[in-house]
Amino acid sequence: VAMETMSLEHQIQSVQRHIAFLKKEQMELLHDLHLEILRLQKHCSELTHDLEIKELEARKQDELDQELEEKCRVMEAQLQEKEKDNVELRKELQHKETLVAALRSSLRTKERRFLEELKRRSHRVTILNTELQKQTEAAAYLS
Repeated sequence: VAMETMSLEHQIQSVQRHIAFLKKEQMELLHDLHLEILRLQKHCSELTHDLEIKELEARKQDELDQELEEKCRVMEAQLQEKEKDNVELRKELQHKETLVAALRSSLRTKERRFLEELKRRSHRVTILNTELQKQTEAAAYLS
């Protein structure tokens, strides 16, 4: 019986040591888990902050993209308007070039007629001068 009691006390002490060991291991594990939870919470907070910053940047980029698209649409509309104006100006320029060509042609024609008329009158003046000279000579002879 004494041996049995001793063996039982020995088993109790062994179980108590195992329980103490398990409690110590459990405390260390709980402490490590608590530290890991804190580390993960901190990491989660950092990731959440990064995500919020990226979302804010994405919203700003979207707004900037929309502004640029609007400016693009405005500039494209202005470009189309300028192209229409250019087409109109080209038509007007072509019309005026046609008028200038017609006026030059008309001017050359009038200049030719004027020179021909000038030649005829010059010839006529020469003839009349010759006749006048003859008549002057005849009058001088008769005087």
